Amino acid sequence: MGMDLLRADADGSAGVRSLFDAASALRGSPVEELLNADAEILKRTDSSQIAITVVSLAAARVLKARGLSPAACAGFSLGEYPALAVSGVLSEEDCIKIILERGRIMQAAADEIAARAASGAAPGMAAVLGLSSDVVDSVLESLSSASADVFAANYNSPLQTVISGTSEGLSRAEAALKEAGTRRVLRLKVAGPFHSPLMASAGEEFAKVLENIEFRDPVLPLFSNVTGQRVASGAEARKNAVLHISSPVRWTTEESSIAALMGGLNINRLVEAGPGKVLSGLWADSGNPGTCVLYTDFIPVSAQS
Repeated sequence: MGMDLLRADADGSAGVRSLFDAASALRGSPVEELLNADAEILKRTDSSQIAITVVSLAAARVLKARGLSPAACAGFSLGEYPALAVSGVLSEEDCIKIILERGRIMQAAADEIAARAASGAAPGMAAVLGLSSDVVDSVLESLSSASADVFAANYNSPLQTVISGTSEGLSRAEAALKEAGTRRVLRLKVAGPFHSPLMASAGEEFAKVLENIEFRDPVLPLFSNVTGQRVASGAEARKNAVLHISSPVRWTTEESSIAALMGGLNINRLVEAGPGKVLSGLWADSGNPGTCVLYTDFIPVSAQS
């Protein structure tokens, strides 16, 4: 993850090495050690957040160096923070600084939730496949009356919703969702119950981190996971950054907002500038117009090996 971008920028024109060096200095250790880390290390959100952020920022730099400057931008979950930098709301340095703190705060909150659990089992998230979000919401609402700590966290596509909660809450939800006809409930390899009210205390602590960070108005259209709509100002972006930790990702709504803008600007291509290809699949699953391609389509195959 990310080493392809270093190879693609061998001449330094995109500044990938300088970005990695700056992130390493802020972190206090080389970010490259995370890019080749095993799954257990990257499962920790204090490791994965900075790794994904730096790779996403590097991908944006490489694309720009190849003449691909965005007309608008958005990011899924953590990806919203690199999008804040690309849209001019945050400097890259501030983006990296707050992500280091965000990862630390969220990992500590997840560890505390696990410690409070009667079973001692870690909280987490699970993808619900094959049920509409309305059905998932209805099932979760019925469980809330039984004091089950489980919530909708990501509205990914018409038939894919991610839920978030304690280990016990997820188990109860899985049983209820299977009764409701879900095709599959897949536990995700994450460290905590992100994008849920269980992370509210982490959001409050993160708000203190942001007090001395400048949030500027976006210089190009930027969309929010919290609202699913376009972000109007730096002040709104700051507010959303706090809510983001404990609020669901309204990706299907956000995709609709992006599609509407694309129609107005006569844009027919999106580029997924980050690790993986999940968003390309979600865009297609939702029946949106245009195509979503990967950043790797724009770097030499030799750099990807």
